[in-house]
Amino acid sequence: MAFPIREFPTEGFELIEDVTMEEELVSDYLDERYYPVDLGDVLDDRYQILAKLGYGTGSTIWLCRDLEEGSLLAMKVGTIDEDLEPARQASHEVEIFELLDQIDEVDYPGRERVRLPQGYFDMMGSHGTHRCLLFTPQGLTLQKHRDMVGEWPKGLLQLMFESILTGVEFLHQIGIVHTGTHADLTPSNILLEITDQSVFEEMEQRELHDPSPRKVLPDRTIYVSQTMPLPDPRGLPIICDFGGAKVGLEFDDDAMPDSYRAPEIILKMNWDESIDMWSIGVMLWDLFEDEQLFRPMYRGQLNDELHLAQMVSLMGPPPSLFLERSEDAHKYWDAEGNWIAATRIPNQSFESREHRLEGADQALLLAFLRRVLCWLPEERASAKELLEHEFILQHNLSNGYH
Repeated sequence: MAFPIREFPTEGFELIEDVTMEEELVSDYLDERYYPVDLGDVLDDRYQILAKLGYGTGSTIWLCRDLEEGSLLAMKVGTIDEDLEPARQASHEVEIFELLDQIDEVDYPGRERVRLPQGYFDMMGSHGTHRCLLFTPQGLTLQKHRDMVGEWPKGLLQLMFESILTGVEFLHQIGIVHTGTHADLTPSNILLEITDQSVFEEMEQRELHDPSPRKVLPDRTIYVSQTMPLPDPRGLPIICDFGGAKVGLEFDDDAMPDSYRAPEIILKMNWDESIDMWSIGVMLWDLFEDEQLFRPMYRGQLNDELHLAQMVSLMGPPPSLFLERSEDAHKYWDAEGNWIAATRIPNQSFESREHRLEGADQALLLAFLRRVLCWLPEERASAKELLEHEFILQHNLSNGYH
């Protein structure tokens, strides 16, 4: 091999006991679904595991080195399903990427805002076959960046969403809807680019000289993920996680998570790419403001009636054309479109909820949101239209993050 195999410490790290941690915190966690990756492992006779980057419901993510090329990569080690095969999410992600890989970047500049794999392979574990995807390492998710740095200035928000919309426009041009049954266009599925890859070299060195805490179990070791660095100012958003993305024009299955659900999803209507645009609006608000736009939980449970009541308070009553499309609408509105559900409509508006901007700046932001946060999917602006909206263009005129 062109690059030597590293020897990782077998002592000198903190041992954690009797604490539920990392992937064990995932809802419905089953240890046999996850491949027991260890630091120092060489997978597929080529990729050595150097550090843990994170975890999710369908995978653990690791920093690895390609021992043939010497390059650093992020490896997403997928879980297995109940049939002991690679989880459908990982297999579907490969199918989406094979479609994306056929697209010429010159014809579609938004392609560079979508994370594509460098390769993949299947690996047999004790309980089934795991699919492993290889990517260029990236930085924090938008959500973690917002949590770490606090409020974003308006100019940074505009710059970030210009890039996100460019990526979404590309996906919609080739018939892909990012939001699907197991995927969503939220701040947790958008990564910030790291242009200086030396931060990952430093991460490897930390693991060699100051190894991560871990919990050692009889059949596996669960490692604490490395802390991702803040990206440099040149880092732009990269859309990732296509495990539940859809290809086509119209769909009828369930989709979208909790507070991001569009009204047509709550009311069990058919849906299309416009739910991505709804997600853009909710995501922009949640990242910029100090609170979530929608809070549909009641006594720990998702409450459709509460969610719809909050939508009515912000968007006004739905048009009859919208209500006619749902067999469930009668639970909440009468034949004339009047709200009849027990939950009271909150006394609020976008204007009363928005506290960070004033005057013309606030008006621009709310006009932008109202282009996508509306009842009828066909009335929502496309990504292309939003890229031409004055709110997005404003940051180019000011040439700053203020």
